[in-house]
Amino acid sequence: MEEELSLSYGESGKPVQATLSSLKMLDVGKWPIFSLCSEEELQLIRQACVFGSAGNEVLYTTVNDEIFVLGTNCSGCLGLGDVQSTIEPRRLDSLNGKKIACLSYGSGPHIVLATTEGEVFTWGHNAYSQLGNGTTNHGLVPCHISTNLSNKQVTEVACGSYHSLVLTSDGEVFAWGYNNSGQVGSGSTANQPIPRRVMGCLQNKVVVNIACGQMCSMAVVNTGEVYVWGYNGNGQLGLGSSGNQPTPCRIAALQGIRVQRVACGYAHTLVLTDEGQVYAWGANSYGQLGIGNKSNQSYPAPVFMEKDSSCCRQPSPCPTPDFPCAARCSRIIEIAACHSAHTSAAKTQGGHVYMWGQCRGQSVILPHLTHFSCTDDVFACFATPAVSWRLLSVEPDDHLTVAESLKREFDNPNTADLKFLVDGKYIYAHKVLLRIRCEHFRSSLEDNQDDIVEMSEFSYPVYRAFLEYLYTDSISLPPEEAVGLLDLATFYRENRLKKLCQQTIKQGICEENAIALLSAAVKYDAQDLEEFCFRFCINHLTVVTQTSGFAEMDHDLLKNFISKASRVGAFKN
Repeated sequence: MEEELSLSYGESGKPVQATLSSLKMLDVGKWPIFSLCSEEELQLIRQACVFGSAGNEVLYTTVNDEIFVLGTNCSGCLGLGDVQSTIEPRRLDSLNGKKIACLSYGSGPHIVLATTEGEVFTWGHNAYSQLGNGTTNHGLVPCHISTNLSNKQVTEVACGSYHSLVLTSDGEVFAWGYNNSGQVGSGSTANQPIPRRVMGCLQNKVVVNIACGQMCSMAVVNTGEVYVWGYNGNGQLGLGSSGNQPTPCRIAALQGIRVQRVACGYAHTLVLTDEGQVYAWGANSYGQLGIGNKSNQSYPAPVFMEKDSSCCRQPSPCPTPDFPCAARCSRIIEIAACHSAHTSAAKTQGGHVYMWGQCRGQSVILPHLTHFSCTDDVFACFATPAVSWRLLSVEPDDHLTVAESLKREFDNPNTADLKFLVDGKYIYAHKVLLRIRCEHFRSSLEDNQDDIVEMSEFSYPVYRAFLEYLYTDSISLPPEEAVGLLDLATFYRENRLKKLCQQTIKQGICEENAIALLSAAVKYDAQDLEEFCFRFCINHLTVVTQTSGFAEMDHDLLKNFISKASRVGAFKN
């Protein structure tokens, strides 16, 4: 897979940590079906998805980009050309050479897979045309779906129980399959045998995220609005009613709230806003909405995670007093649900994972703090069935890579040959690594025989974060401190570090610090970050203009802000 920029949130509740990584690394051992694999096989797994009515099927890829399947093979969902179950992994040769970008599954089950090249393949149960190949015959081997998609690059896939959605790189949504409740969005209730673009209110919209419940569909557009269609018997569309919706309809109750992600359970819905708030609606018989009761909700209701300071895993005293634990613990960065379950999960910026809903037979009506490090573990250990809510990515942990070894040596006085004295404190480093990793040190350390370097231009947290980045390719700072690191990255011409700082700042922006971060972006000529901060300020203009940061805004910056805001129509009634 291509390397992409992503955000992760460190263990032990560390502040925002930005890393460049091509994979999210997880442990598959919590899924019972993997007990059928040997230790040698488990160490080779790179991606995996557990699916099926009882979590009894799995598809995984190895470090060699080979695809294997295992399990009961209901409706030929393993894609092997037969309906025979297999207790041993079998290679899926028909997809040889293909790399998986994303994958989803239905209740039959049927599989919809998109490759890194944007192609779509489907197989498995097909009684309702959910494979999109124009037939109702079960697909025993993967079939390339190209009708109406031949010139499209698919970037995301989602499956309901018996219908399918895909999202293309240009923001279009295509749907097919079972349509008894309008979940295909065609305006009728006739099943859709081939991919058809979902139009109506979405025709001129750019969709950025899709999800499916059992018999409903959701789409988030780039303006932060949410459009919904399909079955609504439990209020899962969030429209304030229980009537089905045959075409996309905007959720008016979310007016003024910018949604980033949507996730669907069997008959309930979660959304995550750009400020890290979660809203939920729909079926609630197991407490899956997390609002403290079991009453269905047809309108979006806010979900609150506990802010008990005892949940903080930071050492005492807090290493980042300017970015308090309560903020990290309460801001949500990830939501999780699956159309086959009544379970919900979320992860905070501080790395804490919560679960609620149906959890191994119990009804948990409020978000419960777990000891898991990822939301995937919630579904492995507590969902019924124990299935994946997304495509997992895994790595072996039986040995240290070169990168992992270098990370361990950062600030190690036992092996270091150089000390930086910053704000009266030492930071231990290795000359050879610094010269390899940084052009600045390549020249400054060339003839330097000293073993102590005094640094007064930058603060201890900022300079330590910079040196740690040279060892780890990641940064671990709150957004406010990342501004100082952005200054350093600009000064040292470290463009990659500059990009990571900008991503960290974007992830941590809020109404209180938006103006300060905008000012920093302007100061350090970070144009992409400047535009992001400006757009955030415009989208939250009423609250932002009431903050102390806005009141103390630099005169020239304020003048430019008002002028630019006027040009984009921010002050129109």
